[in-house]
Amino acid sequence: MRVVLISTYELGRQSFGLASPAAWLRARGHEVYTADLAVALLPPRVLREADCVAFYLPMHTATRLAVPLIEQVRERNPAARVLAYGLYAPLNEGYLRELGVSAIIGGEFEAALVEAVEGGGAGLVSLDRLPFQVPDRTTMPPLDRYAALCIDGEKRLVGYTEASRGCKHLCRHCPVVPVYNGAFRIVPAEIVLADIARQVAVGALHITFGDPDFFNGPTHAQRLMEAFHLRFPGVTYDVTIKVEHLLRHRDLLSALVRTGCLFVTTAVESTEDAVLEKLDKGHTRAGFLEALSLVRAAGLHLSPTFVPFTPWTTLEGFRDLLQVVLEQELIDTVAPVQLALRLLIPSGSRILGLS
Repeated sequence: MRVVLISTYELGRQSFGLASPAAWLRARGHEVYTADLAVALLPPRVLREADCVAFYLPMHTATRLAVPLIEQVRERNPAARVLAYGLYAPLNEGYLRELGVSAIIGGEFEAALVEAVEGGGAGLVSLDRLPFQVPDRTTMPPLDRYAALCIDGEKRLVGYTEASRGCKHLCRHCPVVPVYNGAFRIVPAEIVLADIARQVAVGALHITFGDPDFFNGPTHAQRLMEAFHLRFPGVTYDVTIKVEHLLRHRDLLSALVRTGCLFVTTAVESTEDAVLEKLDKGHTRAGFLEALSLVRAAGLHLSPTFVPFTPWTTLEGFRDLLQVVLEQELIDTVAPVQLALRLLIPSGSRILGLS
């Protein structure tokens, strides 16, 4: 069967969400075309000849960008089955079905996607423990088409992988929660390292671990850090870690530095304790500042993300956020868009449980 996997937007990195299911589908004998529309065009011929077209929807923006493309597929190839998978697929189920999407898959999507392609039923959300396969990146655009890391005058190609999926925590605003509901799944270290090895072989000198939280499984993370550094001693990496985990696992910060970690992204969201309590983030303003101090003392950079505009944001609170960014010398490590984001409330969000 001819299957087209489409990604529309993934923050400037090569798509794990295309490469992983591509490996599963090719192992079953399907002809797979991977299209990352953030960096490449999709030939009309490919759509016309497809039996199935599956859209990877890991983010709200990716979903918005996919909508007109889904309509184009329905017009140009009415016989093709249109599928959607990824975190935001089940969060937008009703809307996607109105557009003609026949199967919608969230959570651990690879096996369910194969089943849907082959005409079987596919549950809306699967949390099955999968026998992970090494992602197949052979038809992906080269890494030099994506964002690079510039450090000390050197430009490094950046690869991307995931060591775990889902999250143990239930932050009220997080889109992971309606799908995983506190569950998380570990990807075996040998699969992660094999995926990294393939990217290093084509020039990657830095790896982004895209886990929702790298320290959800601290033992797994520590073993992976050590194995990574032993196998790729000249390669650096970055991770995402919750403020709460930076404080709880402060003893692991030195290991991050020793094994090549350059910076940590963390979802601070707000500097107002009242807002953090509403979001059920598990940390306070003081906790964020303590974590920042610990990370810096260990020799790492911290890259905070924020959701500054919520129903509870005050003018004073927003001014305070800007003042903290200034006083803590974070201007260079906070992306400007982080000071303009509004709270997104998807279907199933725990925010809806607040009065």
